[in-house]
Amino acid sequence: LAYPVLAETVIVKDPAELKSALAGLKPGTLVKIAPGDYPGGHHVSGVERVTLEALDPAAPPHFKGGANGFQFSRCFGLTLRHVKISGQSGNGLNLDDGGQVDSPVTGVTLEGVEISDIGPRGNHDGIKCSGMKQMTLRDCVITGWGGQGIDFVGCHDSLVTGCRFVGKEGFTASAGVQIKGGSSGITVEKCQFLNAGERPLNVGGSTGMPFFRPQGVKHEAARIRVRDNQIEGSLCAAAFVGVDGAEFTGNTIRFPGKWIFRILQETRDPAFTPCRNVLIKDNRITFRRAEVQTDINIGD
Repeated sequence: LAYPVLAETVIVKDPAELKSALAGLKPGTLVKIAPGDYPGGHHVSGVERVTLEALDPAAPPHFKGGANGFQFSRCFGLTLRHVKISGQSGNGLNLDDGGQVDSPVTGVTLEGVEISDIGPRGNHDGIKCSGMKQMTLRDCVITGWGGQGIDFVGCHDSLVTGCRFVGKEGFTASAGVQIKGGSSGITVEKCQFLNAGERPLNVGGSTGMPFFRPQGVKHEAARIRVRDNQIEGSLCAAAFVGVDGAEFTGNTIRFPGKWIFRILQETRDPAFTPCRNVLIKDNRITFRRAEVQTDINIGD
């Protein structure tokens, strides 16, 4: 997706300058943020082709606290690069379509974003994505969260590559990456998952019908690719939950705690597609038989 060149560059050096810059954003603005601590709790809505990045990538700005570090609503072509976010009570980052479930937001890129200590208890995500399309998350690190490291709800044709997910004691992580709500065409590749929740990869899930994007779709996820990842610890390596079509290939799995895989159906609408069409091939799996007594847990 091509966007016009940047309109202007703004350099901010303290929280007051950041607040002013965010209030005055125009399409195409590049905001370079100096090192230092900044408060969280920022909301940006309806501005296209904006880039926020560290002035010095070796010393990223650190956004601390707030309900969300940032919430970006309907920000087409957004780029967020080389920032730290931590200590939020809700989500670290919230990216959404403003509730317009039939109009996805395209062209969002996150690169070198570090997120930690979100929650710590309850459904609080490192990155919450609702209604995104053609999104790229590259070389991000998420450490300690209450819900999902990345939660895709009704997202399409997107890529997670080279990211790292590390669970922490005291944080009620349920998944590293969750892909649900009618999502399709998502690839998760070349990532590391270390004790990344009960289900490091939750391919599918359980979503309330009003939150599906698009409306009326009868699967939690479809056309999902999980390849060339390193997955260590957790109760299982991956769960396939109401998904219609996925490939899980070339991954390395080390020491799951109870099962290797799970096949589940958590959305029980009578017209809903059963979990099906999943290929698991060419993975390397190491486990302790005393811990893994059932290789594949198949639900009702």
